[in-house]
Amino acid sequence: MIGLDLGGTSMMAIALSHQGRMIAARRRSTRPSLGPDGVTERVAKTIQRLLKDLGKTARFVLGIGIGAPGVVDHRKGIVTYAPNLGWRDYPLAKNLQSYLDLPVIIDNDVNGGAVGEYVLGAGRGSRNLVALFIGTGIGGGIILKKKLYHGSYGRAGELGHIKILPDGPICGCGQRGCAEGLASRTAMERDIRQAIASGRPSIIPSIMEQSGRDRMTSSVIQEALHKKDVLMQEIIQQAQKNLGLLVASIVNFIDPDCVVIGGGVTDRLGESFLQPIREIATQHFLRQSSLEQIAIVPAQLAGHAGGIGSAILAWQRLEKVQIGKPGRR
Repeated sequence: MIGLDLGGTSMMAIALSHQGRMIAARRRSTRPSLGPDGVTERVAKTIQRLLKDLGKTARFVLGIGIGAPGVVDHRKGIVTYAPNLGWRDYPLAKNLQSYLDLPVIIDNDVNGGAVGEYVLGAGRGSRNLVALFIGTGIGGGIILKKKLYHGSYGRAGELGHIKILPDGPICGCGQRGCAEGLASRTAMERDIRQAIASGRPSIIPSIMEQSGRDRMTSSVIQEALHKKDVLMQEIIQQAQKNLGLLVASIVNFIDPDCVVIGGGVTDRLGESFLQPIREIATQHFLRQSSLEQIAIVPAQLAGHAGGIGSAILAWQRLEKVQIGKPGRR
């Protein structure tokens, strides 16, 4: 199967064998300014090039899985709303299939990441898993009793919009107090810029200038922490506190046996970022007796999780099997 993780900046296509081995990959910029049809053509060409890379093995590819950002109607193959792409009610599966002589399924990109980590990553062996990805925003995917949970209307997993602080800052969704508006990389950058504008000293602007970046990327955060920038330390500690409260709320509500935390910030900072989140979360578990039963672990597949998971979802739906490690053929 082929899975493609479609982001607002770039796309990553992966060919996955039925034994769960990644055998080829291609990355390409998304260029949302081209509009939905233009982006779809780029997706199609990326997949076509990947199929060419596979050579004779391409004849064994049975379908394509696409992980798309935003709200997705996975049954109809429609991207209902993708603010990072500027799409509304776009029939991605149908339009992409017109370029490719293969069936196409789509799902939310974070759901794909959750499935990837569940089957081949940090969540292997769990039964009920929540995956939380922290980057520009905060997204989540939920697997209950070994099945991806979509909810009644396909909108489950919007964990970044759980309320942490009712009168908090405005989130990208327009509401106040969401976890995403408090602890995403975007939220951290907002707080950093506001603090610097108010007169707080920080080496972050010089780091960004030296690296030629106009945004506070995960690498900028890492360097600022390495150089012991006090403001960055304060902001990251506040984000960790809010993420710990978010994880505790998720655990108290869903009762998973595994919480996987990934995304650009976690991938870059590793255990030093995760450990305070884990400590704060466990302090707020309703049942302290379950501390040893619930694993809070870093994601393992990094930037490949979405593509791998989307390929597995295609395999699952097209061959009508339960989510699990590919093992046929």
